[in-house]
Amino acid sequence: MDIDTLDLNLLRIFDALIRTRNVTSAGEAVGLSQPAVSYALAKLRTITGDELFVRSRGGMEPTPRAIHMGVPVRQVLDMIRREVFQTDHFIPSEAERVFTLSLSDIGEMVFLPRLLRRLQTEAPHVTIKSVSLSPADLQEAMASGDVDLAAGYFPDIIKANFYQQHLFAHTFACLVREGHPTIRKRMTMKQFMDATHIVIRAEGRSQEIFERHLEEKRITRRVGLVIPHFMSVPHLLQATDMVATVPRSLAEALVSFGTVCMFDLPFETPKFDLKQYWHARFHRDPANQWLRQLVYESFIQGI
Repeated sequence: MDIDTLDLNLLRIFDALIRTRNVTSAGEAVGLSQPAVSYALAKLRTITGDELFVRSRGGMEPTPRAIHMGVPVRQVLDMIRREVFQTDHFIPSEAERVFTLSLSDIGEMVFLPRLLRRLQTEAPHVTIKSVSLSPADLQEAMASGDVDLAAGYFPDIIKANFYQQHLFAHTFACLVREGHPTIRKRMTMKQFMDATHIVIRAEGRSQEIFERHLEEKRITRRVGLVIPHFMSVPHLLQATDMVATVPRSLAEALVSFGTVCMFDLPFETPKFDLKQYWHARFHRDPANQWLRQLVYESFIQGI
């Protein structure tokens, strides 16, 4: 038998016949007339080289070949209904899967704890994996499904097959160590200009906004240290009288540790939008939809 020429509707009719043992009832089950069912049975007989069903007083009795075919045919049809046509349902409390997120180190420090607190109660068996990729690699990973969601400042994700959702507008703040000798109640423009600054050039793009803003305003600083990571900022500030300008949410998080103080900048600060991004392939995926809502709620709860 050449399976490439097999009409799957024949399997539906065969399954109805094996269940009802009656041509009329089988037709009603699949929405066909009695002649149409009889025609389909004739085709099945030709394909299999077997009578399959024989008329008797009790109805259409299956042959041994038909009985042997009954279970696998039902399994094939059930699998098609379940895996191909049935709408997926995602139950967070029962889910056991890994979601991969692209977050900056700020996202991991500030927003990931909020997300994990929600997961503990709503989806205790879900695992979160955080990755950091280049813009080109990130877009490919999202298209392939290797990354489920990107959340943060990703201005390079601009292709038409990506969706995005605004989370909130963000800005910057300054950090100094507790007990700083000159900066106490507020930061003046003179103090900002006189201070030695730590500049963070991290993988995230948000710091570029601040540096570009300073160039546009023709504000120059004395830069004493350039580093690639935000996480070392509190320790460096604690040991020096330097100043560091960071995204405000990170500043608020670091202040909670009790070793640094936060100040507003003495001039108008630029804003940037934090968003979450996902690929169009997964726009209607129930699991991705649930994750997006959870991330959205976790981000905005800190505003």
